Amino acid sequence: METFLSYIFADPIPLPWLIQDTIVLILSLVLVYFIIRYQKRPFITILELVSFVFLYASIYENAASVIGLYSFGRSYLMVGSVPLTVPLIEGLILITGFWLLDKTNLPNWTKPPIIGLFGMLQDFSLDPLAIRQVFETTSGTSARWNWYIHSTDANILDVPVFNFPGWMLIMFYASVCLLIGRSLYKKSGEKLIVGLVYPVLAMVISLLLMFSPLSTFLLWLEPFYAKGEFIEWVLLAFHLIFPSVLLLILWKAQKTKPYTYQDLPIFLIPFVLHLSDITFTILGGFTEILWIVILASMVHLALLATFWLFGKKKPKPV
Repeated sequence: METFLSYIFADPIPLPWLIQDTIVLILSLVLVYFIIRYQKRPFITILELVSFVFLYASIYENAASVIGLYSFGRSYLMVGSVPLTVPLIEGLILITGFWLLDKTNLPNWTKPPIIGLFGMLQDFSLDPLAIRQVFETTSGTSARWNWYIHSTDANILDVPVFNFPGWMLIMFYASVCLLIGRSLYKKSGEKLIVGLVYPVLAMVISLLLMFSPLSTFLLWLEPFYAKGEFIEWVLLAFHLIFPSVLLLILWKAQKTKPYTYQDLPIFLIPFVLHLSDITFTILGGFTEILWIVILASMVHLALLATFWLFGKKKPKPV
């Protein structure tokens, strides 16, 4: 059956996928605008984002597709076999997470796991929906995101449990390497060559770490356990609880810089992404996942609201 999309794309994209991808691209443009308009060194921040998307997240997602962990439906902008919007979502959370935490006095060592937590919360509303958005395409039947798992594998609503800590690791490695790179850049007196090199090197090293045995150890304690076993639930709990404890213990006593209109992307981008997931969950009639989509969204947005409510107050003089 022909639709208006048939006249636009040689391989028509299902309308829900098209709308959601467009939302991500618009949010990416909004972020870039605010970076250019308000950040002190916008070019370096944009280079961090571009390096993350193309030298780290896209390569990893393609490799995971090649080895058969999952596959993706088509988009009008692809990087190999991966829609550009997938690594873009991850990049949006990374950059806005840094932006949020850099306005607090939280120690740098706490930022990678906290940004990882933000990534996990974003994915808890994204993945359960994406695997249910199944359509007939010219390439065959496909969901927006197809996971290939055994029925006995540890899973949450048909998404493997290890996937959610996987978002923690993607964010964690990138955050650690960028923090080291930023430190070297600062110590160099902000030399241009260092600013141009560190985002690239940081993402290459992050990619190597993602493929290292450390990742499978942190996801299911390999070599002691195998993928799909109950241990994945234990690791999921650890990756959720550890950054939450850091926030409860350390952040509440910290003085923060005030958040203003210039910080709008910090709060707008996760809100719109979650709102999109909730909307398409309801429109798609996927009632069995509505609870987790709403729960993840509310927890994530509650954390951001807490930062805003305390962060908008000017710190008291010491």
